[in-house]
Amino acid sequence: MTSIKTVGVVGAGTMGVGIAIVAARAGFVTRVYDTREDALARARTQTSAFLDKSAQRGKLPADSIPEIMSRWHGTTQIDELKDCDIVIEAVFEDLRVKHDLFKQLDSICPAHTLFASNTSTISITEIAGGSGRPDRFVGMHFCLPAQLMKLIEMSAGLTTSGETFDEAWKFAQALGQTPVRTQDTPGFILNYFLIPFNNDAIRLVEQGVAEPADIDLAIKTALGYPMGPLELLDLVGMDTQKLLCAAMYELTNEPRAACPPLVRRMMAAGWLGKKAGRGFHSYSDTKMFGA
Repeated sequence: MTSIKTVGVVGAGTMGVGIAIVAARAGFVTRVYDTREDALARARTQTSAFLDKSAQRGKLPADSIPEIMSRWHGTTQIDELKDCDIVIEAVFEDLRVKHDLFKQLDSICPAHTLFASNTSTISITEIAGGSGRPDRFVGMHFCLPAQLMKLIEMSAGLTTSGETFDEAWKFAQALGQTPVRTQDTPGFILNYFLIPFNNDAIRLVEQGVAEPADIDLAIKTALGYPMGPLELLDLVGMDTQKLLCAAMYELTNEPRAACPPLVRRMMAAGWLGKKAGRGFHSYSDTKMFGA
C-alpha cells in the first residue's frame, strides 16, 4: 500500500493530462501545474470529455465522474504543489528546464515529497543531480496515451535510494498501472527502438514509398498494432518528436534517431499533429486520444 495521497503533475500537455487522469481516476488528489491558464482550461475540458467517453463505453460508472473531477485541480501557481507527496514532471525534453523546475520544487516541497520525471530520453541521474534531493528522485515514464496504456517504465538513478524506488513502485501499482524496471539508459525500453522506428516511417513518407494512411494500415494489419506509427506521431506532436530525436541522437549518435527533415518542414507549416488539426493525417477535432 502506498503512503502517497496527493499527486502533483507539472505540465498540461498531452502526457501531463494523461498522467493527471490516471491519478485522479485512481483516487488521488491531483494538482496540475502549468504556467498557461489556457493550457489548464483545455486540459480540464479534455479530461472531462475523456471520462464522459469512458462512461459511454462502459469503462467507468457515469456517477463517478463528478467525484473524479473534484479531485482534479489546475493551477498556475507552483507553490500550490507544496502539499504533494509526489510531483511528476512532464515538461519538454530540456535538461536545463527540468533542473530549473526541480530547484523551485525543492524550495517549496517538504522533505518527504518524492520527485519523478516522465522523461523518455534524458538520464534520470542527470536530472536528479539538479533536483536538490537526488536520493528522493525516480524515473516514471508513462506510456502514451497514459490514460489508456498501463505501462510505466520505472528507472532508478545512481543516487536513487532503495526506499524511494520501492515507494514509487507501490504508487505505480496503486494507480492501476503495470510498472517494469529499466536501467537508466537512453530511451529505456520503448523509446530505444520506437524513436528510430517512427523516424523510419517518416522517411517512408519523405521518399514517397507510400501515403501515411497506407503505412499506418500496413503496420496495424501486419503487426497487430492498435495505432500506426504516423498516427502515434500525430498524437505525440511534431514539436515533441523533434525534441525527442535531438535528445536521443545526442546521447547515442544513432543515425536512425536523427530527426528527419520532413518534421521540421511540417512544424514550419504548423502541421504539428492532432492538437493542430493536421499532421500526417487531418482531424476534424483536437480532442485527446480516447475522447
